Amino acid sequence: KTIQLISLMVSIGKGVEGAGHKYKKGDPVELWMNKVGPYANPQEAYDYYTLPYCAPENDAPHLFNKAKTGQYLGELLGGHSLRSSGHDLVFAPSEHVKEECTTKSLTEEQAQAFAKAVKDHWFYQLYLDDLPVWGMVGEMLGENELEGKGHKEKDMADIGEEPYVYTVRTLTISYNKDRIVKLDLKPEPNSLVKVKPGISLRFSFTFVWQETTEIPYEGRFDRYLDHAFFKHQIHWFSIFNSFMMVLFLTGLVALILLRTLKADYARYSSAATTVSSLKEKSEDALENGGDETTPLTHIPVEDSGWKQVHGDVFRAPPHLPLLAALLGTGSQFFALTLGVIVFAIAGPVHGGDVYEERGAILHAAIMLYALSASIAGYVSGKYYQMYSYRKPSKSGDAPKSVGWQTTMGLTVILFPTCCMTIFAILNAISFSYGTIHTISFLTILKLFAVWVFVTVPLCILGTLAGRHSIFRGSAGKNQMNPFPCRVNAIPRPIPSASDAPWYGRPSILIPMSGLLPFGSIFIELYYVLTSLWNYKFYHVYGFMLGVYTILIIVTAMTSIISVYFLLNSGENYMWHWVSFFSGASTAAYVFLYSVYYYYFKTTMYGVFQTSFYFGYTALIAISLGTLCGTLGHFAAEKFVRKIFQNVKVD
Repeated sequence: KTIQLISLMVSIGKGVEGAGHKYKKGDPVELWMNKVGPYANPQEAYDYYTLPYCAPENDAPHLFNKAKTGQYLGELLGGHSLRSSGHDLVFAPSEHVKEECTTKSLTEEQAQAFAKAVKDHWFYQLYLDDLPVWGMVGEMLGENELEGKGHKEKDMADIGEEPYVYTVRTLTISYNKDRIVKLDLKPEPNSLVKVKPGISLRFSFTFVWQETTEIPYEGRFDRYLDHAFFKHQIHWFSIFNSFMMVLFLTGLVALILLRTLKADYARYSSAATTVSSLKEKSEDALENGGDETTPLTHIPVEDSGWKQVHGDVFRAPPHLPLLAALLGTGSQFFALTLGVIVFAIAGPVHGGDVYEERGAILHAAIMLYALSASIAGYVSGKYYQMYSYRKPSKSGDAPKSVGWQTTMGLTVILFPTCCMTIFAILNAISFSYGTIHTISFLTILKLFAVWVFVTVPLCILGTLAGRHSIFRGSAGKNQMNPFPCRVNAIPRPIPSASDAPWYGRPSILIPMSGLLPFGSIFIELYYVLTSLWNYKFYHVYGFMLGVYTILIIVTAMTSIISVYFLLNSGENYMWHWVSFFSGASTAAYVFLYSVYYYYFKTTMYGVFQTSFYFGYTALIAISLGTLCGTLGHFAAEKFVRKIFQNVKVD
């Protein structure tokens, strides 16, 4: 039902073009011109008609350059700016259709625009029946190369390379019965015309319709999917390697739990038994006339170990409202990520794979984020109330905590503020360049409305439910203490970092803890980054679900090990932030790998693309860090509760 609800929300705002991609002979078919921009910079995209292309000379000139209506949030935020080509197309005509147009004499500025586009290897993207097709604006050619194309230019000024524009293009449209299944765009090499001011360019577009039975409608996107790349042997090997890492870490944690902790329990129990025995002997000696002042000389002293901090291990961490808000947001990201992956895997169930619809994943993520705000509020409210616990009053009423409003406010605005700051900077840069990635004021209003009328109320309701749930037991009575150990009134001094062994210091534990989770996902990270920045359709969401599961397990295991060393070797009971940052440190390695990917795996250039790349990367790192930090913290909390509820404390 959840998947169907998300699918319904994703479909809101879509047009009814093509009546579900089915046509009858003679039905109108719209060709949309989406964008144009340098191939090396995926985000630096402009409206197709930024270049001085002309309107086709047919009976429907009023449609030329008209923006498509009904685009939903995912499309708008994804940088899709569909405009009508003005071509008068109908489904499956009996003969080829050729439409032409002639530009006015190019001005100096227009000629420079074409020249820059050719020099920087600009390409354009078209859509027909939601199928994309790409083509190059032109080529840089010298005299010899031009002759090799079958086209001679007699008035070539020199032998250097000059910009030439394709003026003749052929779009072959293959259809299977009543559905369009394939597009092929071919520019004619002998149609290259040198760009210079004062000339008029004669453009022609030929549309060839071909019937085929070889390509079923359900498989029309298969040619866009790079199966050889995504299902390479290395991809499978990385999954196996990560699985082996899970087994190793699980074994290591089992070793700690079954052997080390068992020995600790035995040592503490032995010490407690010995103390009790010696006290009884001392009391017997006193009863038999012994010296009352005789010291108990052989009582063992527990001078080290995690049991020493039992009176402080459940003390409220510093900056509790901030930590509670981060954990609530991380829990929301956990549900959001799982929901988006499941939504993508279940694509055929709700009408088609997500890569077939422009912006479907982004739109689903926005809707899921809004709906999962109640999770963030519930977790943050419950966590804050648990650590701000005070004894109930004599009347039995639940104690009133101070500061839960701050926690709720931070939960509501923390991540949106980060997003707003990053997008405000990027939007200003995009606006100065005039790209289609500029978020319009109307789109901002839509996002603000979703946040105000959906996210904020759900977060408030979740916070109220969470802060009251901590005081309710199974019988509906107030719980006296949510922790297995009492908290001492006076905090125990924490040993200095120099007194602890190197493996018990937070400065070592935190960066070391992020290495293994990063190692379990970095191969998949390469495929995700390649999909984002190199024009590939990511479609192996089953792999992603497996890697996500492995990331959860590895992050939990490493945080447990980190907290055990912190408590046992460092005798540092401030484990809350350490466990969070142990998991969150994975994001630092992800960001560093993204820097490497930018400089060695891409050919991006310019202030615009660099800003967008690192802006988006920073947002991904912040989200991943919050998610992994939350996973690490709650795994460590479960571990700490488990070990202290099983030890006898005097």
